[in-house]
Amino acid sequence: MSWLTEALVAQGHDVTLFASGDSKTAGQLEAITPRALRLDGIHNALPYNIIMLDRVAARQAEFDVLHFHIDFFHYPLFRNMALKTLTTLHGRQDLPELPDLYRAFPHMPLTSISDHQRKPVPPVNWMGTVYHGLPDTMYREGDGKGGYLGFLGRICADKGPVEAIEIAAKAGLPLKIAAKVDPVDRAYYDQVVAPLIARSPHVEFVGEIDDAAKQTFLGNALALLFPICWPEPFGLVMIEAMACGTPVIAFKCGSVPEILEDGLTGFIVDNIGEAASACGKLNNLFRPSIRSRFEERFSARAMANEYVRIYRQLADMAGDKRAAA
Repeated sequence: MSWLTEALVAQGHDVTLFASGDSKTAGQLEAITPRALRLDGIHNALPYNIIMLDRVAARQAEFDVLHFHIDFFHYPLFRNMALKTLTTLHGRQDLPELPDLYRAFPHMPLTSISDHQRKPVPPVNWMGTVYHGLPDTMYREGDGKGGYLGFLGRICADKGPVEAIEIAAKAGLPLKIAAKVDPVDRAYYDQVVAPLIARSPHVEFVGEIDDAAKQTFLGNALALLFPICWPEPFGLVMIEAMACGTPVIAFKCGSVPEILEDGLTGFIVDNIGEAASACGKLNNLFRPSIRSRFEERFSARAMANEYVRIYRQLADMAGDKRAAA
């Protein structure tokens, strides 16, 4: 949301961001809390979402479009002004309770972050798919001379850290794992991943890194391993790697076939053996081309352009509705 806001402001749009008071933005900031909730150890965001929605409703007449990124909490409050709203779905949609929700509010305009994300959703008012984007200047092209494979993200079974370790072993390459361990995944890390790392001399566990450290980590890597086994709606680490010119070797799952271009920005594979074999073909890929495809498809500018197209479409639809009334 921050990158989208800044890109929209850079294009000359008047944007108000409803967020925590410590947010930094070139737009107008409407502070809901003094600081980000996680910094104060608050894990239940629902009361603050309710406060935020009340603020948005009080000011809705000031805006042409209300763009929501909070799942479905706003639906009952804004259902009568649906064409003034846009909701971006960020999470997985294959949960059993969600179809009933979408059937109850089929007219609310939605965008997906990949076409694959839509598959479990019943017929609704899709306005488009808009892929995530990053600022062009956030990362630069690296040279991959670190000689290692990288795994970036979160330690959990769905993300495939065990598979990444096996891929690197089969490929005969070192692996660096830069990943956080959430409390819910601590037992999995302690019982499965940590013992495997301990007996794998080719693996280095780096731990969680920030955005600044990702430049070196991804830019120096031969490739990013993304051996997921769940319906990933997008996979931001893939485009972070691409921004560094680093190819991605990923399992054919979720949004992967939409984000990666096989043989150009990486390799899409079906199993550990194919992934290890793909490591031997990395020299066939051209890092400047990977970076160029990132700029064309996944820059914050490209993301903002797509959203502006949808905003204008909504405004036209609302105008037609008013004219017909």
